[in-house]
Amino acid sequence: MAGLNPSTFRRLQKLQQIPSVWEGDRRPMSEPLPIGSSALSDFDSENGGDCIMWVDGSQGMVRSMDVVSPDTGPEAVVRTLLRAMEHPHSPALPGRPQKIVVKDREIQFFLRGALKDLGISIEYVPDLPLIDELFRGFQDVVDRKPPLLPPQYVESLEEKAHQVWQAGPWQSLADHQIISIELEGWDMGTLYACVMGMLGLDYGILLYRSLESLTQFRKRVIANDSPERLEEAFLSQDCLFITFESAEEDDEIDLSDLPPSEIKPTFGNLHPLEGMRAILYDEEALLTILALDAFARFFRSVRRKLTGGKFPNLSQRYQIPVPEGGARQGPENVAVTVSTMPELAAKLFEMSVSARDYEDDEDDEDDEDDDEPLLRDDLVPPNSFLSLGVVPWEVLKDLEASASYYQSAQVHASGDGLPIILIQTSRPKAKTMIETLKKAGGVRGIGFNPGEDPMGGNRFDLGILQTENGDLHLFGEFMEDDPVHVAARKKWDGRCKKTKGYCGLVIAMGLTGASRGNPQQKDMLALFEVRSLSPKDINLGTLQLMPMPF
Repeated sequence: MAGLNPSTFRRLQKLQQIPSVWEGDRRPMSEPLPIGSSALSDFDSENGGDCIMWVDGSQGMVRSMDVVSPDTGPEAVVRTLLRAMEHPHSPALPGRPQKIVVKDREIQFFLRGALKDLGISIEYVPDLPLIDELFRGFQDVVDRKPPLLPPQYVESLEEKAHQVWQAGPWQSLADHQIISIELEGWDMGTLYACVMGMLGLDYGILLYRSLESLTQFRKRVIANDSPERLEEAFLSQDCLFITFESAEEDDEIDLSDLPPSEIKPTFGNLHPLEGMRAILYDEEALLTILALDAFARFFRSVRRKLTGGKFPNLSQRYQIPVPEGGARQGPENVAVTVSTMPELAAKLFEMSVSARDYEDDEDDEDDEDDDEPLLRDDLVPPNSFLSLGVVPWEVLKDLEASASYYQSAQVHASGDGLPIILIQTSRPKAKTMIETLKKAGGVRGIGFNPGEDPMGGNRFDLGILQTENGDLHLFGEFMEDDPVHVAARKKWDGRCKKTKGYCGLVIAMGLTGASRGNPQQKDMLALFEVRSLSPKDINLGTLQLMPMPF
């Protein structure tokens, strides 16, 4: 065991010895310590771990405290004691005690070795009344702290949240497509549900208490882009919220790749005068349960009508059972009317489009002299999985209904199915691709064009996609002599003949995990039915690979 170095020993000997008895102890803390006493000002009260405390029993004051990791050695007890002697909490003055009492034999023996020759008596006692009283006070404060969710509603809240997660409304609804939830007989009136997650960034639902709060937030976000203004706009919202996270708290993983058992819902409240809190009180929890229940029922029943970006005028009425255990008195069921709000959705979408168009106009002014590339290669994300395949006709019909975005064509259903190009990437990148293609007016056609490397002598089969605005996008480079690609191209050409020149583009998520290279129907986010293009239609001639400049 390391002893005190000579200079520290001499410094402690110079301290006045106080005729008092100090209590010392180290105890595990299952909850963070409460804030409020000046004795706690020198440590981070948010940490758990073991609490070390030294108290002057004669004067009844805490001289020093610390919170350490449970695996920290007994040296931490000595460090806290030395601080109690030399730098005690105010109003205590520096000094050495005549006696120290502890209720842990290991601490007693360690202190005797570390503090020998300092003239301090170190004794064992079975009880430490002053420290016991302090810890009882701490526990009382912890016990009075409200839980994050009312205990009687925890099970119902989590059940309804998981129903929403499994329904996956963000696969069909963008954040401007608002759904109203009117609860009859409640002073809350109508909630306005905004679904987050279509871009695969943050999954959840915001339940706004007023349309004014919703629209004002959108306007402030569009108008102000500084971090301070955005934070102010965020805190000005008036809503309940439900978000979904990984139970493992892994920020890098796409939640859509996880099984439902690994998804954790969190709940909270936002209000301009309260800010954000991660606590729901009884009435808020009950309101959230009813709203989520009604929302999940509605979405499941109208899901097929919301595919391909469609948002028609729909409305349904439900009798939602009130969960047991609440203090609220009333009927066993609440009448709830759930409706889409297409006019509001159009207004919110126009707000965002106008803002983007303004930014694009500014960018266009800066880029007037820039030449557009003949063939763009910025559409498909790096490391995407590409393949030429086929979707059987019976599967295609289901995919047309389930895809988040569907571009239809008068396809001639002949042969074993629709030939398709599959591009599989992560959910956020897939959503970005889809938005880019939608902004370009959709996809006009897909084809292949010859390419060559004059220096290396290699020849390529270049996969090219044309959008409705005329842009050409490279989606893949295939070696012309690759037997796998040669076989796939042969099947592709034969299938396109049978469909009378029709093919498709499927954009899917799930790049990592079991679905890589074999996406399931739920992973397929977009289906574009388009014409197949010949090299003559593309009209680029043989493209040559340009050498990189040094």
